Amino acid sequence: MEKIISGIQQMGIGVPNVQEIWKWYREMFGMDVRIFEEAAEAPLMIDYTGDTVQSRTATLALSMEGGGGFEIWQYTSRPTEKAEFDIQLGDLGFYACRMKSRDVEASYNFHKSKGVKIIGGLNKNPNGEFNYFLEDPNGNLFNVVPEKEFFRNTKHASKMGGVAGVLIGVSDIDKSLKLYKDVLGYDIVEYDMETQFGCFNGLPSGDQKFRRVLLAHKDERMGPFSKLLGPSKIELVEAKERTGRKIFDNRYWGDWGFIHLCFDVQGMEVLKKDCEDNGFPFTVDSGDTFDMGEAGGRFSYVEDPDGALVEFVETHKVPIMKKFGWYINLKKKDPKKRLPNWMLRAMGMNRVK
Repeated sequence: MEKIISGIQQMGIGVPNVQEIWKWYREMFGMDVRIFEEAAEAPLMIDYTGDTVQSRTATLALSMEGGGGFEIWQYTSRPTEKAEFDIQLGDLGFYACRMKSRDVEASYNFHKSKGVKIIGGLNKNPNGEFNYFLEDPNGNLFNVVPEKEFFRNTKHASKMGGVAGVLIGVSDIDKSLKLYKDVLGYDIVEYDMETQFGCFNGLPSGDQKFRRVLLAHKDERMGPFSKLLGPSKIELVEAKERTGRKIFDNRYWGDWGFIHLCFDVQGMEVLKKDCEDNGFPFTVDSGDTFDMGEAGGRFSYVEDPDGALVEFVETHKVPIMKKFGWYINLKKKDPKKRLPNWMLRAMGMNRVK
């Protein structure tokens, strides 16, 4: 079997109240399909949770517009802690989640009408495309960007789909490319530039210089969920005049903010060797099938050069229509073959209003 990366499955978001913020994500982004919801302990993550097994509740939600989903994650065994410092552009880790839009100006007007906190207004990126940043009620940043590929039109008022990538603060872009470009296949450099703070739409960073590199992937993603997950881009940002601080410094995985970036994969053993050969050994590996109640598979984690956690999930079981008890066993499927559209669309039956 070969290594297959189907796309970004989800962005992990640590929150103080899952149900409260998920309601906001449904209204503002259309992330209204529940794939699973489960309360359990997280023993395999003990190295990232203070050498103590912590309890949590997690909900995986997505939009039938396509794009990656959100794994909305809340501690139940301890309070969810915020960073003790003001996070700035150039700090190390997942700084902003890219969200795809059919019409960026329409999305901007929708969010403005809803009183969403928009940072810096509507601006053009170095590619000349309109985009903007917004803050959710927990202070997490989202970058709304244009995208042409969508799975279906849900007619949500936001004109948005799901996760289309991420903006990551790194200490050395060239070192980070070893993971994001060589291992994860983001092999197109759309721009590589040094710039002043002003082009970042008013994000808090001070008057500094940054190197920013936007990565895309040349090859169309394959695998069961690739039609739904769609293409994505990763922007790496390196502060040139200061040393970035780790966003999760003195905190646990699962605390407030973007806790991991998760890829849907097939061929986990091949991927494991590829990661090891490139200097990114698995730090967590569930080994066999883990059970998430309504879904199951194998998961693993690696750390990027600055310690940000990248997750891989090889899905074995996923609910298609839970109320009818219909699940699909992907272990019996061709790992490169895409699931048919009608089967993916059926997942929309798990929609929560």
